[in-house]
Amino acid sequence: MPKVSVVLTSYNHEKYIREAIDSVLSQTYNDFELIIWDDASTDNSWDIINRYNDKRIIKFRNEYNRRAVYAINNSISEVAKGEYIAIHHSDDVWEPAKLEKQVEFLDNNQGYGAVFTMASIIEENGNCFSDNTHLYYSIFKQSNKNRFEWLRHFFYKGNALCHPSVLIRKNCFNECGFYRAGLAQLLDFDMWIRLCLKYEIYVIQDKLVRFRVRANKANASGNRPEVITRDSNEWLIIAKNFLQISSYDDTIKTFPSAVKYYSPKGFNAKFIMSMIFLFDGKNKKQYLTLALETLFDLIFNPEQANKIKEIYDFDYISLIKLTDKFNIF
Repeated sequence: MPKVSVVLTSYNHEKYIREAIDSVLSQTYNDFELIIWDDASTDNSWDIINRYNDKRIIKFRNEYNRRAVYAINNSISEVAKGEYIAIHHSDDVWEPAKLEKQVEFLDNNQGYGAVFTMASIIEENGNCFSDNTHLYYSIFKQSNKNRFEWLRHFFYKGNALCHPSVLIRKNCFNECGFYRAGLAQLLDFDMWIRLCLKYEIYVIQDKLVRFRVRANKANASGNRPEVITRDSNEWLIIAKNFLQISSYDDTIKTFPSAVKYYSPKGFNAKFIMSMIFLFDGKNKKQYLTLALETLFDLIFNPEQANKIKEIYDFDYISLIKLTDKFNIF
């Protein structure tokens, strides 16, 4: 039984798929299986995939386009035999020592749920990416943080982890859930937030992935109008993850400014998180929306309303006074 299951999703990347596959097969660490799942590509990707006869490769192909989330979740839940799961993209490239260094880290650090790496940014043709004004130029250059610091980074700054660099314990999916269908732009970001609610993560400070920035904003996360709109909508969904922070200690460790809401009379995590959404969220519309929705739910519940009034002296009159201050529309 292999130690690592590599999940490589493929869709219309005939120009890059061979290099992506070869970068897995040439790893210095050999105890892996490679699950390649093609999403009904209309180019020659599937033909290229089928030219490989390596016994470590398992191949699947959708009859129609179902997006990468279907392939990733089914690979992990139905196919993967490994203790660790690696996610790979068919337009990116791994350096030879990637898996070896990551497996060594997880083997020796049982308290960590996943390990990432830094990334070299390359152009479509594989040359070094030189546009230092581009978002991807330096976004993956991250120092290590504890899980509370990562949650704070995610809240205020967004994603900064390279998806095709991750190696994650398979049992983390049992604890945190799988990738959520319906999310397209923030699919991995949503997973990292849920992961850090329960597990520490680590970033190896070596560039062990070559992340390709496609021409004409062709990346799945490229700065196109439809991507911007979808990204904005998905933020509202993933922001709800922060409402899972349930203890006072975890709240303060994640948001030190929340200490101002301390009360000797008790603690309500959703109320405090709503205040953080409202007053520390830099007027992000998604945070304002979620805050007001959560406060309404608390006030509409008589038992919760009584507790909020007792602990924070906040009631429906207080909420009414708030609702003319934040125009979420």
